[in-house]
Amino acid sequence: MELDPLLLSRIQFAFVVCFHAIFPVFTIGLASFIAVLEALSFKTGQPVWQRLSKFWIQVFAVVFGMGVVSGIVMSFQFGTNWSNFSYATANFLGPVLSYEVVTAFFLEAAFLGVLLFGRDKVPQGVHLFAAIMVALGTFISSFWILSANSLMQTPGGLELRDGMYHVVSWSQALFTPSFGYRFLHMALASFLTAALVVAGVSAWFILQKREFESNRKALSIALWMLLILAPMQVVVGDFHGLNTLEHQPMKVAAMEGNWQTDTGVPLLLFAIPDQAAQTNHFAIGIPNMASFILTHDWQGEVPGLNEVAPEMQPPVFLVFWSFRIMVAMGLLMVFFGLAGWVLRYRQRYHQSRWFLQSLRWMSLSPFIAVLAGWVVTEAGRAPWLIYEQMTHAEGLTPSLTGGMALFTLIGYVVVYSLVFSAGVYYLLKVFRGGLEKANQPHEQEEVERAKRPFSAAHASLEGEN
Repeated sequence: MELDPLLLSRIQFAFVVCFHAIFPVFTIGLASFIAVLEALSFKTGQPVWQRLSKFWIQVFAVVFGMGVVSGIVMSFQFGTNWSNFSYATANFLGPVLSYEVVTAFFLEAAFLGVLLFGRDKVPQGVHLFAAIMVALGTFISSFWILSANSLMQTPGGLELRDGMYHVVSWSQALFTPSFGYRFLHMALASFLTAALVVAGVSAWFILQKREFESNRKALSIALWMLLILAPMQVVVGDFHGLNTLEHQPMKVAAMEGNWQTDTGVPLLLFAIPDQAAQTNHFAIGIPNMASFILTHDWQGEVPGLNEVAPEMQPPVFLVFWSFRIMVAMGLLMVFFGLAGWVLRYRQRYHQSRWFLQSLRWMSLSPFIAVLAGWVVTEAGRAPWLIYEQMTHAEGLTPSLTGGMALFTLIGYVVVYSLVFSAGVYYLLKVFRGGLEKANQPHEQEEVERAKRPFSAAHASLEGEN
């Protein structure tokens, strides 16, 4: 059996992107949450906010390290597996990725040290400023990365000449028609991820009767975020869907499992898409609802996958069910946001055991939603690497063999398994230690105390005299 380098390269790309995506989406939201805690500590002077901040900074440091390591390793594949794509887009992706390093990574690296180790060494206002800069750096980083990815979804501002893309308008290349919707969608996803993780961990501590007052406050903030942001994400998702319908109609057709262009299309709640037969089996749907959601008209026209040849269609089963998993997680977030609001009204949000136990499991839901969303985004674009301009096959490294692709895929799996294992090990140690260990006074040992060389020499001379 001959190994297909294109298939293996696509599996590798999906694996590394999905693995890496779960870390930035958490750190972006968590950095902002930490900045809020630091601001509350600075404004009120109450020690509870500083106690919470110390704990969540430790969590942030571990997850940020996992994200940096996985992101650096991920970039290698563009040279090994996708050299044609890298060469063709070098005039755009080269500067964009460099700007991401210069403007975001350096900013994060400079102030992360102050955030981690400078609490008792710099004024509180400076420490707050460092927290804000780290949060800002995460958003700047996501801006450049999403600009690069949005160009692959809805390209603009580039001109293809002699096999290379040349930038003719940086504003159009950076701010593609889909960028604004995708950036806002990702930002809200990041805040929701942080909110649900904070809620889940705080609920766990409350159930264990550990640091009740501090964790109750953290849970309260997280539930307010969930109540406000989850419905906002539904609205933003709707606008994002309308934008996708305009610019990537086949992706939407795959999301809806719609094979024939038609009006009054039902919203399928369940179906088994059969791409070979170009039909759905066991379909259960709500009449006309897909047309209404996508066009805001009960008889609106929804494009069908039959508008393109079968080999030019996305993998429908994968996109169809990934989209439904993402939506299901989003609706669960809305439900728990409303449930928390009702329980808050009855002063029971921190006492109801079923709610606290459910929040523990819900802390996994944003990661599932993000992974499903990225599958829809990337697989729904297939077979295009740059939408309607370059296919995956055209972007592949010409000399790449199946054996070479398999070797790099195994290498990524091994490296990422080690990174993930080490990260989870240290993360669990932080969680088990809780706020109590994070706020233990640091006893400085004699070997840690730096001595001024002239003072040491002076003391030595006095001893001799």
